[in-house]
Amino acid sequence: MIPSPADVFRALIPPNRREPVQASAAAFAPANIALVKYWGKRDERLNLPVTSSLSVSLGKLGSDVRLCGRQGRDVVTLNGKPLPDDSSFVRRVSSYLDFCRPAAGWGFEVTARNTIPTAAGFASSASGFAALVRALDGLFGWHLDGRALSILARLGSGSASRSIFEGLVEWHAGCAADGMDSYAEPLGVEWADLRMALIVLSRAEKGIGSRAAMQRTVETSPLYAAWPATVHRDMAEMKSALQERDFTRTGAVAERNALAMHATMLAASPPVLYWQPESVRVMQKVWALRAEGVPVYFTMDAGPNVKVLYLADTEPAVREGLADWEFVKPNA
Repeated sequence: MIPSPADVFRALIPPNRREPVQASAAAFAPANIALVKYWGKRDERLNLPVTSSLSVSLGKLGSDVRLCGRQGRDVVTLNGKPLPDDSSFVRRVSSYLDFCRPAAGWGFEVTARNTIPTAAGFASSASGFAALVRALDGLFGWHLDGRALSILARLGSGSASRSIFEGLVEWHAGCAADGMDSYAEPLGVEWADLRMALIVLSRAEKGIGSRAAMQRTVETSPLYAAWPATVHRDMAEMKSALQERDFTRTGAVAERNALAMHATMLAASPPVLYWQPESVRVMQKVWALRAEGVPVYFTMDAGPNVKVLYLADTEPAVREGLADWEFVKPNA
Protein backbone atom coordinates (compact mmCIF):
# COMPACT_ATOMS: atom_id res chain seq x y z
CA MET A 1 0.00 0.00 0.00
CA ILE A 2 1.37 3.40 -1.01
CA PRO A 3 1.66 5.66 2.06
CA SER A 4 0.03 9.04 2.45
CA PRO A 5 1.84 12.24 3.48
CA ALA A 6 0.44 11.69 6.98
CA ASP A 7 2.11 8.25 7.05
CA VAL A 8 5.44 9.83 6.14
CA PHE A 9 5.09 12.36 8.97
CA ARG A 10 4.29 9.60 11.44
CA ALA A 11 7.30 7.60 10.27
CA LEU A 12 9.73 10.52 10.66
CA ILE A 13 8.50 12.44 13.69
CA PRO A 14 9.62 10.99 17.05
CA PRO A 15 6.56 9.64 18.91
CA ASN A 16 7.48 11.61 22.04
CA ARG A 17 7.56 14.90 20.07
CA ARG A 18 3.88 15.43 19.27
CA GLU A 19 3.52 18.45 21.57
CA PRO A 20 5.32 21.82 21.26
CA VAL A 21 8.37 22.21 23.49
CA GLN A 22 8.45 26.00 23.24
CA ALA A 23 6.00 28.84 22.68
CA SER A 24 7.23 29.83 19.23
CA ALA A 25 9.98 29.14 16.73
CA ALA A 26 11.40 30.97 13.74
CA ALA A 27 13.51 29.83 10.81
CA PHE A 28 14.94 31.00 7.49
CA ALA A 29 15.45 29.01 4.32
CA PRO A 30 17.04 30.22 1.09
CA ALA A 31 15.35 30.21 -2.28
CA ASN A 32 17.02 27.94 -4.79
CA ILE A 33 17.36 28.06 -8.54
CA ALA A 34 17.63 24.74 -10.35
CA LEU A 35 20.50 24.41 -12.80
CA VAL A 36 19.06 21.05 -13.87
CA LYS A 37 15.30 21.28 -13.55
CA TYR A 38 12.62 19.36 -11.72
CA TRP A 39 9.61 19.09 -14.02
CA GLY A 40 7.14 16.26 -13.62
CA LYS A 41 6.02 13.94 -10.83
CA ARG A 42 5.74 10.19 -10.57
CA ASP A 43 3.52 10.60 -7.49
CA GLU A 44 1.37 13.71 -6.98
CA ARG A 45 0.51 13.16 -3.30
CA LEU A 46 4.10 12.68 -2.16
CA ASN A 47 5.65 15.12 -4.67
CA LEU A 48 7.97 12.42 -5.98
CA PRO A 49 9.80 13.62 -9.09
CA VAL A 50 10.28 11.81 -12.36
CA THR A 51 13.94 12.84 -12.38
CA SER A 52 16.65 14.08 -10.06
CA SER A 53 17.57 17.78 -10.11
CA LEU A 54 20.35 20.11 -9.02
CA SER A 55 20.19 23.66 -7.71
CA VAL A 56 22.10 26.55 -6.18
CA SER A 57 20.71 28.55 -3.24
CA LEU A 58 20.33 32.32 -3.34
CA GLY A 59 22.21 33.41 -0.26
CA LYS A 60 20.09 35.71 1.91
CA LEU A 61 17.15 35.69 -0.50
CA GLY A 62 14.41 33.36 0.67
CA SER A 63 11.75 33.07 3.35
CA ASP A 64 11.52 33.79 7.06
CA VAL A 65 8.79 31.96 8.97
CA ARG A 66 7.71 32.43 12.58
CA LEU A 67 5.36 29.84 14.04
CA CYS A 68 3.39 29.51 17.26
CA GLY A 69 0.38 27.52 18.44
CA ARG A 70 -3.08 28.93 19.09
CA GLN A 71 -6.61 27.74 19.73
CA GLY A 72 -8.94 27.69 16.76
CA ARG A 73 -8.28 28.30 13.10
CA ASP A 74 -4.92 28.98 11.53
CA VAL A 75 -3.92 32.60 11.02
CA VAL A 76 -1.46 33.27 8.22
CA THR A 77 0.31 36.54 7.52
CA LEU A 78 2.44 36.95 4.40
CA ASN A 79 4.74 39.93 3.97
CA GLY A 80 2.87 41.84 6.68
CA LYS A 81 -0.59 41.20 5.19
CA PRO A 82 -3.11 38.88 6.93
CA LEU A 83 -4.49 36.46 4.36
CA PRO A 84 -8.15 35.36 4.14
CA ASP A 85 -8.97 31.81 5.12
CA ASP A 86 -10.11 30.96 1.59
CA SER A 87 -6.90 32.06 -0.13
CA SER A 88 -5.07 29.30 -1.97
CA PHE A 89 -1.92 29.98 0.06
CA VAL A 90 -3.71 29.58 3.41
CA ARG A 91 -5.47 26.42 2.27
CA ARG A 92 -2.18 24.93 1.15
CA VAL A 93 -0.35 25.83 4.37
CA SER A 94 -3.21 24.65 6.60
CA SER A 95 -3.49 21.34 4.76
CA TYR A 96 0.21 20.80 5.36
CA LEU A 97 -0.04 21.73 9.05
CA ASP A 98 -2.83 19.16 9.45
CA PHE A 99 -0.11 16.49 9.49
CA CYS A 100 1.34 17.71 12.79
CA ARG A 101 -1.49 19.20 14.87
CA PRO A 102 -1.26 17.94 18.49
CA ALA A 103 -5.05 17.73 18.88
CA ALA A 104 -8.36 18.70 17.33
CA GLY A 105 -8.99 22.42 17.56
CA TRP A 106 -5.28 23.19 17.58
CA GLY A 107 -4.30 26.00 15.22
CA PHE A 108 -1.12 27.77 14.21
CA GLU A 109 -0.18 31.38 13.75
CA VAL A 110 2.15 31.58 10.77
CA THR A 111 4.01 34.78 9.98
CA ALA A 112 5.96 34.55 6.74
CA ARG A 113 8.09 37.03 4.89
CA ASN A 114 9.57 36.46 1.45
CA THR A 115 12.58 38.46 0.33
CA ILE A 116 11.93 37.35 -3.24
CA PRO A 117 8.79 37.80 -5.40
CA THR A 118 6.01 35.40 -4.44
CA ALA A 119 4.63 32.99 -7.07
CA ALA A 120 6.64 34.62 -9.87
CA GLY A 121 9.13 31.92 -10.76
CA PHE A 122 11.66 32.52 -7.98
CA ALA A 123 10.89 29.39 -5.92
CA SER A 124 9.21 31.24 -3.05
CA SER A 125 7.10 28.18 -2.21
CA ALA A 126 10.31 26.15 -1.95
CA SER A 127 11.95 28.47 0.55
CA GLY A 128 8.62 29.00 2.32
CA PHE A 129 7.93 25.33 3.01
CA ALA A 130 11.57 24.64 3.89
CA ALA A 131 11.47 27.48 6.44
CA LEU A 132 8.11 26.20 7.74
CA VAL A 133 9.55 22.71 8.29
CA ARG A 134 12.58 24.12 10.09
CA ALA A 135 10.27 26.21 12.30
CA LEU A 136 8.12 23.14 13.06
CA ASP A 137 11.28 21.22 13.94
CA GLY A 138 12.17 23.92 16.47
CA LEU A 139 8.64 24.33 17.84
CA PHE A 140 8.17 20.62 18.51
CA GLY A 141 11.80 19.77 19.28
CA TRP A 142 12.00 17.05 16.67
CA HIS A 143 15.76 17.46 16.13
CA LEU A 144 15.53 15.85 12.70
CA ASP A 145 18.55 15.52 10.44
CA GLY A 146 18.78 17.19 7.05
CA ARG A 147 17.56 14.16 5.13
CA ALA A 148 14.36 13.85 7.18
CA LEU A 149 13.72 17.62 7.00
CA SER A 150 14.19 17.47 3.23
CA ILE A 151 11.62 14.68 2.90
CA LEU A 152 9.08 16.57 5.01
CA ALA A 153 9.69 19.80 3.09
CA ARG A 154 9.17 17.91 -0.18
CA LEU A 155 5.63 17.04 0.90
CA GLY A 156 4.79 20.76 0.87
CA SER A 157 6.64 21.70 -2.30
CA GLY A 158 8.93 19.48 -4.30
CA SER A 159 11.68 22.08 -4.68
CA ALA A 160 11.51 22.78 -0.93
CA SER A 161 13.49 19.58 -0.46
CA ARG A 162 16.49 21.47 -1.87
CA SER A 163 15.91 24.69 0.12
CA ILE A 164 16.64 22.87 3.39
CA PHE A 165 20.31 23.25 2.43
CA GLU A 166 22.58 26.03 1.21
CA GLY A 167 24.93 25.99 -1.75
CA LEU A 168 24.87 23.48 -4.58
CA VAL A 169 22.29 20.80 -3.79
CA GLU A 170 21.19 17.59 -5.49
CA TRP A 171 17.67 16.21 -5.08
CA HIS A 172 17.65 12.45 -5.64
CA ALA A 173 14.54 11.29 -7.48
CA GLY A 174 14.54 7.93 -5.73
CA CYS A 175 12.49 4.94 -6.79
CA ALA A 176 10.79 3.70 -3.59
CA ALA A 177 7.00 3.96 -3.48
CA ASP A 178 7.09 5.57 -0.04
CA GLY A 179 9.51 8.27 -1.19
CA MET A 180 11.97 7.72 1.63
CA ASP A 181 14.82 7.68 -0.89
CA SER A 182 13.70 10.93 -2.52
CA TYR A 183 15.53 13.68 -0.65
CA ALA A 184 18.09 16.41 -1.23
CA GLU A 185 21.62 16.75 0.06
CA PRO A 186 24.54 19.14 -0.51
CA LEU A 187 26.57 18.29 -3.57
CA GLY A 188 29.80 18.82 -1.67
CA VAL A 189 31.17 21.35 -4.16
CA GLU A 190 32.05 24.93 -3.23
CA TRP A 191 32.42 27.61 -5.89
CA ALA A 192 32.96 31.02 -4.30
CA ASP A 193 33.21 32.88 -7.63
CA LEU A 194 29.84 31.76 -8.96
CA ARG A 195 27.38 34.65 -9.34
CA MET A 196 23.80 35.17 -10.48
CA ALA A 197 21.80 38.16 -11.67
CA LEU A 198 18.04 38.05 -11.08
CA ILE A 199 16.23 39.77 -13.93
CA VAL A 200 12.91 40.70 -12.30
CA LEU A 201 10.55 41.39 -15.17
CA SER A 202 7.34 40.80 -13.25
CA ARG A 203 6.40 40.46 -9.59
CA ALA A 204 2.82 39.49 -10.42
CA GLU A 205 1.44 36.08 -9.50
CA LYS A 206 1.63 33.61 -12.37
CA GLY A 207 -1.47 32.96 -14.45
CA ILE A 208 -0.96 29.22 -14.05
CA GLY A 209 0.87 27.79 -11.07
CA SER A 210 3.83 25.47 -11.38
CA ARG A 211 1.90 22.43 -10.15
CA ALA A 212 -0.88 22.81 -12.72
CA ALA A 213 1.58 23.62 -15.50
CA MET A 214 3.70 20.61 -14.62
CA GLN A 215 0.73 18.26 -14.60
CA ARG A 216 -0.56 19.60 -17.91
CA THR A 217 2.86 19.17 -19.48
CA VAL A 218 3.26 15.59 -18.27
CA GLU A 219 -0.23 14.63 -19.42
CA THR A 220 -0.40 16.36 -22.81
CA SER A 221 3.04 17.32 -24.17
CA PRO A 222 4.39 14.95 -26.84
CA LEU A 223 7.88 16.26 -26.06
CA TYR A 224 7.77 15.19 -22.42
CA ALA A 225 8.67 11.58 -23.24
CA ALA A 226 12.23 12.73 -24.04
CA TRP A 227 12.58 14.81 -20.85
CA PRO A 228 13.82 12.08 -18.42
CA ALA A 229 16.66 11.10 -20.75
CA THR A 230 17.54 14.77 -21.26
CA VAL A 231 17.80 15.30 -17.51
CA HIS A 232 19.82 12.11 -17.00
CA ARG A 233 22.37 13.36 -19.52
CA ASP A 234 22.38 16.91 -18.18
CA MET A 235 22.74 15.81 -14.55
CA ALA A 236 25.85 13.77 -15.34
CA GLU A 237 27.44 16.60 -17.31
CA MET A 238 26.48 19.28 -14.78
CA LYS A 239 27.96 17.38 -11.84
CA SER A 240 31.17 16.83 -13.77
CA ALA A 241 31.35 20.51 -14.78
CA LEU A 242 30.76 21.68 -11.21
CA GLN A 243 33.40 19.33 -9.82
CA GLU A 244 35.89 20.77 -12.31
CA ARG A 245 34.67 24.38 -11.83
CA ASP A 246 34.18 24.51 -15.60
CA PHE A 247 31.93 27.53 -16.02
CA THR A 248 31.46 27.22 -19.77
CA ARG A 249 30.06 23.71 -19.44
CA THR A 250 28.06 24.61 -16.32
CA GLY A 251 26.39 27.56 -18.03
CA ALA A 252 25.78 25.72 -21.28
CA VAL A 253 24.09 22.77 -19.55
CA ALA A 254 21.95 25.04 -17.36
CA GLU A 255 20.79 27.09 -20.34
CA ARG A 256 19.94 24.17 -22.61
CA ASN A 257 18.18 22.32 -19.77
CA ALA A 258 15.97 25.33 -19.06
CA LEU A 259 15.11 25.75 -22.74
CA ALA A 260 14.31 22.03 -23.03
CA MET A 261 11.93 22.30 -20.06
CA HIS A 262 10.14 25.28 -21.56
CA ALA A 263 9.92 23.46 -24.89
CA THR A 264 7.95 20.66 -23.22
CA MET A 265 5.54 23.30 -21.86
CA LEU A 266 5.09 24.97 -25.24
CA ALA A 267 4.11 21.62 -26.72
CA ALA A 268 1.46 21.00 -24.05
CA SER A 269 -2.24 21.30 -24.86
CA PRO A 270 -3.14 24.07 -24.31
CA PRO A 271 0.40 25.48 -24.40
CA VAL A 272 2.04 26.88 -21.28
CA LEU A 273 4.04 30.01 -22.06
CA TYR A 274 5.60 31.94 -19.18
CA TRP A 275 7.84 34.11 -21.35
CA GLN A 276 7.07 37.75 -21.90
CA PRO A 277 8.55 39.84 -24.73
CA GLU A 278 11.07 41.24 -22.26
CA SER A 279 12.09 37.70 -21.27
CA VAL A 280 13.10 37.03 -24.86
CA ARG A 281 14.95 40.34 -25.07
CA VAL A 282 17.01 39.40 -22.01
CA MET A 283 17.84 36.00 -23.54
CA GLN A 284 18.94 37.71 -26.73
CA LYS A 285 21.05 40.16 -24.73
CA VAL A 286 22.78 37.26 -22.96
CA TRP A 287 23.50 35.62 -26.31
CA ALA A 288 24.84 38.93 -27.65
CA LEU A 289 27.15 39.37 -24.64
CA ARG A 290 28.43 35.83 -25.11
CA ALA A 291 29.11 36.53 -28.78
CA GLU A 292 31.18 39.52 -27.63
CA GLY A 293 33.30 37.23 -25.48
CA VAL A 294 31.58 37.67 -22.09
CA PRO A 295 30.99 34.21 -20.53
CA VAL A 296 27.39 34.54 -19.35
CA TYR A 297 24.42 32.14 -19.48
CA PHE A 298 20.77 32.19 -18.43
CA THR A 299 18.25 29.88 -16.87
CA MET A 300 14.49 30.25 -16.37
CA ASP A 301 11.93 28.53 -14.19
CA ALA A 302 8.13 28.51 -14.32
CA GLY A 303 7.73 32.26 -14.69
CA PRO A 304 8.80 35.18 -16.91
CA ASN A 305 11.84 36.17 -14.87
CA VAL A 306 15.36 35.33 -16.03
CA LYS A 307 18.37 34.30 -13.95
CA VAL A 308 21.80 34.98 -15.39
CA LEU A 309 24.92 33.00 -14.41
CA TYR A 310 28.40 34.48 -14.54
CA LEU A 311 31.67 34.53 -12.61
CA ALA A 312 32.92 37.19 -10.21
CA ASP A 313 35.70 38.45 -12.48
CA THR A 314 33.24 39.22 -15.28
CA GLU A 315 30.78 41.11 -13.09
CA PRO A 316 31.69 44.59 -14.40
CA ALA A 317 30.98 43.54 -17.99
CA VAL A 318 27.76 41.77 -17.00
CA ARG A 319 26.57 44.76 -14.96
CA GLU A 320 27.21 47.04 -17.90
CA GLY A 321 25.36 44.74 -20.28
CA LEU A 322 22.47 43.98 -17.92
CA ALA A 323 22.04 47.23 -16.02
CA ASP A 324 19.46 47.85 -13.29
CA TRP A 325 19.00 44.22 -12.21
CA GLU A 326 19.56 42.51 -8.86
CA PHE A 327 22.91 40.77 -8.52
CA VAL A 328 23.31 37.90 -6.07
CA LYS A 329 26.20 35.97 -4.58
CA PRO A 330 24.79 32.46 -4.21
CA ASN A 331 25.88 30.28 -1.32
CA ALA A 332 27.99 28.07 -3.54
